[in-house]
Amino acid sequence: MRFASGTTSNGVSERLFDIDGIPGVLWSPAEATGGRPLVLLGHGGGQHKKASGLVARARHYVSSCGFAVAALDAPGHGDRPRTEQDERFAAGIRERAAGKPVGSLIADYNTSLAVRAVPEWRAALDSLQGLDDIGTGGPVGFWGVSMGSAIGVPLAVAEPRIIAAVFGLTGREALVEAAARITIPVQFLLQWDDELVPRESGLALFDAFASREKALHANPGRHVGVPAFELESSQRFFVRHLLERESGPV
Repeated sequence: MRFASGTTSNGVSERLFDIDGIPGVLWSPAEATGGRPLVLLGHGGGQHKKASGLVARARHYVSSCGFAVAALDAPGHGDRPRTEQDERFAAGIRERAAGKPVGSLIADYNTSLAVRAVPEWRAALDSLQGLDDIGTGGPVGFWGVSMGSAIGVPLAVAEPRIIAAVFGLTGREALVEAAARITIPVQFLLQWDDELVPRESGLALFDAFASREKALHANPGRHVGVPAFELESSQRFFVRHLLERESGPV
């Protein structure tokens, strides 16, 4: 892990880093020492590690909970070069822009991204937990919706260090078998009028999770219309499972 630059404001440190050519960013309490919970953030399709919503979420988790928070650019996003496959997907989206359904195209592309991204996230987690202000063995959570879930669901299957996750805005296509292997607590976001993910598909994916504790948060609105109050809800979820897990049943 190589740190490129860092800034601090309002008690939150933000450091850009690189792991074997994979760019990322780490937020943590300024001048923090000792171990702490780590939350991994997966950005949505067409976004990047420092999308405004992701930065706001990260800073909120750090300042309100004392978590460390990390995000990576997904393959073909942010500061990473696009492959021929990435270019074909972008061309396909443009071709379907005239009212044709894009859900199946997005699902297939996200599946291919997950194959590349899951090993990258696991390597990043190894490096992040080697830092003094995070530490090895601490609790890890994952938050990611839409493309973030397409990567996060198989990541949670492969990575036992993740003990709680917020997913959503995605359907059962290519994810239902992986979801059936997930038993950690899950909070799932669903937009009732999602134009990209059919309601029935999202509900089927939620149903597939084998978790004893799982909560469906369904709100009216389209794909990008998740209410702002869901930020506080996810914070309470992570506090319960990453901070309070040692104090008794959750």
